[in-house]
Amino acid sequence: MRGGAPGLVLRARSTAEVVDALAFVRAHPGLPFSVRSAGHGISGRSTNDGGLVLSVAAMNTIEVLDEQRRLIRVGPGARWSEVADALRPYGWALSSGDYGGVGVGGLATAGGVGWLARKHGLTIDHLRAVEIVLADGSVVRAAEDENPELFWAVRGAGANFGVVTSFDFEVDQVGEVGWAQFVVGADDPADLLVRWGAAIEAAPRDLSGQLIMGRPRPGQPGVAQLMAMVDNDDPQTIIDQLTPVASAGPLYQQNVVLAPYAAVLARAGDGYHQAEGEPVSRSGLIEHLTPEFAAAAAALIASGAIHWFQIRTVGGAVADVPADATAYGYRSANFSVVVMGSSKRRLDPLWDALATHFDGLYVSFESDQRPERLADAFPPRTLERLRELKRRYDPQHLFRDNFPIRTTQETR
Repeated sequence: MRGGAPGLVLRARSTAEVVDALAFVRAHPGLPFSVRSAGHGISGRSTNDGGLVLSVAAMNTIEVLDEQRRLIRVGPGARWSEVADALRPYGWALSSGDYGGVGVGGLATAGGVGWLARKHGLTIDHLRAVEIVLADGSVVRAAEDENPELFWAVRGAGANFGVVTSFDFEVDQVGEVGWAQFVVGADDPADLLVRWGAAIEAAPRDLSGQLIMGRPRPGQPGVAQLMAMVDNDDPQTIIDQLTPVASAGPLYQQNVVLAPYAAVLARAGDGYHQAEGEPVSRSGLIEHLTPEFAAAAAALIASGAIHWFQIRTVGGAVADVPADATAYGYRSANFSVVVMGSSKRRLDPLWDALATHFDGLYVSFESDQRPERLADAFPPRTLERLRELKRRYDPQHLFRDNFPIRTTQETR
């Protein structure tokens, strides 16, 4: 979603070619440099103007390492719909965002807020090991028992420390799921947000979902799209869990089906965004959708400064992981908020007012590259730990285009 015209794109097909590409980057200091896995990304940090893009899209293998342990190995260029298709014959799934066209590499080093998050956690919570090429060209394995500090950093801030060339995941047993799409009235968007938020927090962990809305068209009623997945194959259980969510506002449309997880991700298709310039996206993590937050959000939606407003569910199993276990912070949040606009000048004052309600942000959804955003993305102790690791693993700041961790001495 970020337009660019790089001078050179290197399409690595192996770890050795990633090593070669990074040697070229080191030999040309100051050259704009971006790493791209595959598919799309909201923050748009995988291209540039006049520089080098290292694409690992061709490194897209998916293999089962241990069927009994449900352990798989995935290349960074695979797309999540491909992963879901490969796991489907085994009755497995891996919570991995909501769009099958996204590449594994970017999401699996940032977090992974998906349709199964409340029951099964983030994508990074299933990561057991990585092979990674560091800034100096060395190839290392990182896991809990090998380079554990690097493994900690990769899970939430991985783009700052190297190019991951393979991911080992332990996946979940997941059968058919309930998949629901609702359209509800949103003439009072603040009331809808409060009611929907309360329904989500009260729901069993089987249920994860999201809400999308925008400013109503002139003369048209306000509406919101609600989507939800229930990790259960019993129709009555699915209906019972969905009913409170669907009751958050007047119900205009509904579609509920029993389907494989892979079928839900397949709806993404192979479409590409044609983008120019810089996307304007803002992200926030919040524990509860309070009336105060909802009123501020309703004002932002009504302003016309955004194209759309979206909330995804986290909480549940995401919050079971200790806050300092990975570089992904603020695990107590139940909701992840993201908005898209076209003008920083219009959006930022309104967003800054809304941001007083947040307890952090999700790096994959944030395009604001101002250094102070680091303090929003990572808790203080986490950020200091990341800065120390940055000084150790990337002292020349080779990896700087995707939400860069700056040391305290750096100002830009």
